[in-house]
Amino acid sequence: MNYIARCTWKGMNGDPFYEAYHDTEWGVPEWDSRALWEKLVLDGFQAGLSWITILRKREAFRAAFANFDPEKVARFDETDRARLMADAGIIRSNGKIDATIAGARLYLDMRERGEDFGQFLWDMVGGAPIQNQWEAGQVPAQTPLAVEMSKALKAKGFKFCGPVIVYAFMQATGLVNDHLVSCFRHEDCKALGRH
Repeated sequence: MNYIARCTWKGMNGDPFYEAYHDTEWGVPEWDSRALWEKLVLDGFQAGLSWITILRKREAFRAAFANFDPEKVARFDETDRARLMADAGIIRSNGKIDATIAGARLYLDMRERGEDFGQFLWDMVGGAPIQNQWEAGQVPAQTPLAVEMSKALKAKGFKFCGPVIVYAFMQATGLVNDHLVSCFRHEDCKALGRH
């Protein structure tokens, strides 16, 4: 069996599901606005939990939230809210569910004003992924830019987007390349950042 140098996430090594996420999705630049909103919502649901918990429930989340179609989620009413609170396949949190429904409406409000959600986020990092050069133990939980992005999202009305959540989101969506320099994906994601 060949050893593959990966990032040093707790609980990942040896978990094929977690390794596949790391190897194929995490850190890959995401340019699609809807997909970015979905990932921000999922990172918000992660608050207080481990990412693998959310990752394992991701398909249930997608089914529960109409594949994170903002137009559909924005129309969710009390019946939908009750359905979501009864859905054991997702994280049942009144605040997080309400924040998702409100977030869909904010997403649509931005679009109606001519402001693209994805462009808004990518503009904050200068239009291309920030290429970090971290070694094991150096990756921060948040950065000044994550604080700035968090404040900008909150100013628009988004919830569950504190700086730690936002930095995890930035890492997952490739707004920053935080694969360790020793990780086999570091150079791959660096090359993918050339949009």
